[in-house]
Amino acid sequence: MAQADSRNEVAERIGYITRVQSFSACHRLHSPTLSDEVNKRIFGKCNNPNGHGHNYKVEVTVRGKIDRHTGMVMNITDLKQHIEEVIMIPLDHKNLDKDVPYFANVVSTTENVAVYIWDNMVKQLPANLLYEVKIHETDKNIVVYRGE
Repeated sequence: MAQADSRNEVAERIGYITRVQSFSACHRLHSPTLSDEVNKRIFGKCNNPNGHGHNYKVEVTVRGKIDRHTGMVMNITDLKQHIEEVIMIPLDHKNLDKDVPYFANVVSTTENVAVYIWDNMVKQLPANLLYEVKIHETDKNIVVYRGE
């Protein structure tokens, strides 16, 4: 139960909102700073010169005070629009390595995709609202990034 302050008002409450979005993209795990032999050893079949694809599931979570007037941390419609601009337009049905300039010199691991999404979401959202980006690359491989 929330504690009341000196004016008999309920203390501010913190809430989390998560929006889930799926996108499809292909990539090749390959570092230009490593030899072809080392790339093959490190990345295995994911280093296939023709690449491979994923149906990624991304969870974007925001954290903030629940507004006592609106009852919301933020308008979910606004979050949906930011996800469209940051994830769907630049990443969906794209070759990450060839179509997304960020990955021209950054290995397109799921960890780096999470960093890319974080860095671009944080520019769109109010300060200190973005809490977590979680990407399900497969049912068994999940990456979490919190801006650290």
